[in-house]
Amino acid sequence: MSQTPSSETIEPVIGLIGGSGLYDIDGLEEREWRRVESPWGEPSDELLFGRLAGVRCVFLPRHGRGHRKPPSALNYRANIDVLKRAGVTEILSLSAVGSLNGDLPPGTFVIVDQFIDRTFARAKSFFETGCVAHVSVAHPVCPRLGDAAEEAARQIGLKYKRGGTYLVMEGPQFSTKAESELYRAWGCDVIGMTNMPEAKLAREAELCYATIAMVTDFDCWHPDHDHVTVDAVVKVMQANAEHAKALVRTVVPMLGRPRGPCPAGCDRALEYAVVTPAALRDPALVAKLDAVAGRVLGAA
Repeated sequence: MSQTPSSETIEPVIGLIGGSGLYDIDGLEEREWRRVESPWGEPSDELLFGRLAGVRCVFLPRHGRGHRKPPSALNYRANIDVLKRAGVTEILSLSAVGSLNGDLPPGTFVIVDQFIDRTFARAKSFFETGCVAHVSVAHPVCPRLGDAAEEAARQIGLKYKRGGTYLVMEGPQFSTKAESELYRAWGCDVIGMTNMPEAKLAREAELCYATIAMVTDFDCWHPDHDHVTVDAVVKVMQANAEHAKALVRTVVPMLGRPRGPCPAGCDRALEYAVVTPAALRDPALVAKLDAVAGRVLGAA
């Protein structure tokens, strides 16, 4: 038996996942790096707890401080699990990407609304043999978070696009030109290596989730790709990181306002998703799912 999220007011806790170039968050008060344990293994790093404009925030550097972990080696399940254990209610993911769209030059921020998952070497679900669930990810991004991100981008004068499809590749190598052209033919806008299964796992954990994709360069389909220097890309990444910090400072107070249940139902994603009868569920797996799915499994 599940407990439907109450209609009472929720005090949001904002989770921030920083991608390449973002290993800390400026302006946090009461800041403290803390280790949070997960039954799913080691997360990328400790969590940085603090307050921004009075709003509780929890920051996780996706690749670890010092960029120690490549995309395929990240423990995506542990990352989402520790954020849920830390009390996070919504996640804003900040990710460096390449552009597959000539109208999205370096320096553009894309408020992504769709993904195509081409990864193949990652654990993609919390629900394994012993407790099966199927959540909907037809609309993987929370519109409320997207609205707030767009308003914040507009306020600070960012060059941005609302909506776009993010092609997630396995990496760590970049794509071939043939792959790049294929993904363009599919209608993809940006390409990166990290937002899947992150977005799917956030949905399983009943967390509101949105991605801000920060374009560093054009992918290899572009005729000028081979002439782009590493120095030029680094300069764009540094500028993007500063813009991302400004975006965070602006959007967090918006998202930190007291609210009711998510209008899109992100916080109720598991309501009818678990299909294994309670009597047949693996107790060990159910115990691991305490933070992620305790709302629907705890009373079973």
